[in-house]
Amino acid sequence: MSLRLLTTLLLALALAWSAPARAENIEIRHIALEGNDEGYALDADFHIELNPRLEDAIDKGVALYFTVEFELTRKRWYWFDEHPVSRQLTLRLYYHALTRQYRISSGPLYQSFSTLQDALRVLSRVRSWQVLERTELDVGTDYQAALRMRLDLTQLPKPFQVSALTNRDWNLSSEWRQWPFRVKAPVTEKAPQ
Repeated sequence: MSLRLLTTLLLALALAWSAPARAENIEIRHIALEGNDEGYALDADFHIELNPRLEDAIDKGVALYFTVEFELTRKRWYWFDEHPVSRQLTLRLYYHALTRQYRISSGPLYQSFSTLQDALRVLSRVRSWQVLERTELDVGTDYQAALRMRLDLTQLPKPFQVSALTNRDWNLSSEWRQWPFRVKAPVTEKAPQ
């Protein structure tokens, strides 16, 4: 092999290796963490873009599991960071062949849609997800909150898990979105006398 060909191949390999892998087909558009009587509830909007391979898998009966992850971290100067809260919400997206409808389920509850776009629109909106209880947090303490959504490859059928290891089309995830969070004292109103 000539030196010129070897140099060209090494340069091409280096450029391919340094190019960032685009696994981000989920984008976080909006996050709101609002206090309520029990603690804090999360509202989030995502933009989910499925590639043709994933759409084909759904149409052929493969269920896709999307996991929304929320974490709360407290920085400590004397030891590792503390992780007082870690929550996951798993949503299953699948095609029901008998009714010819797409379904989103969370536990025993499900909702049906006539098109995949309608199902993705609802899947991309998380509303009133209770992520924090008042008893878990210290009032006035500074925390770092983080959120992401990803396609959970561990819940795919085994043959698809093997394929997902070697194929980037199955790697679907948002980046972690982090923001500072401070716990406020609960507002208590006095009853009129």
